Amino acid sequence: MQTENALIIVDMVYDFTNEKGLVFYPQNREILPKIKNLLDICRQKGFLIVFLQHCYRKDKFDKNLQNMRVNCIEGSGGENIDPMLCVQDSDYVIKKRRYSGFVGTDLDMVLRENGIKNTFIVGTKTNCCIRATVTDAYNLDYMPIVIRECVATNSKEVNDMHLEDIRKYLGRVLTMEEFLQEF
Repeated sequence: MQTENALIIVDMVYDFTNEKGLVFYPQNREILPKIKNLLDICRQKGFLIVFLQHCYRKDKFDKNLQNMRVNCIEGSGGENIDPMLCVQDSDYVIKKRRYSGFVGTDLDMVLRENGIKNTFIVGTKTNCCIRATVTDAYNLDYMPIVIRECVATNSKEVNDMHLEDIRKYLGRVLTMEEFLQEF
């Protein structure tokens, strides 16, 4: 079944979602069941499913790691997608090393090859990887749509501020209820 819609799940990996992870925030664990619910609904509706997997190469230089805590190193297990989300063979898993899922990956090509127009973007961190991915989706002429209950960062105020900017300038921000009514 061809669809114009893709669910893009950003960085819901062990280091971010598990309390033993290297850059864990409790907010990420809180949104995980909501993302799982949305994922199940999107699968039923025939959406293209894309997991963006934050992953740095082991023992190789990466500019991002100069400014942040080491995390999501290939082969460490920290880069593994949280098992609650149950990746399927038909899903795309795209590794990324920058905040935006479009930089240095084939995400744009995957979306275009599948005729995608609407990108439903969920995951972590709203002020960083979500915002960067939304901005690039907008600049590449996709309609970025963020589901409010399915994104998080470590500050409610920062989360809300970035969602408001996304709503005003870059795309749409829907509640889960609005999503269910419209799609």
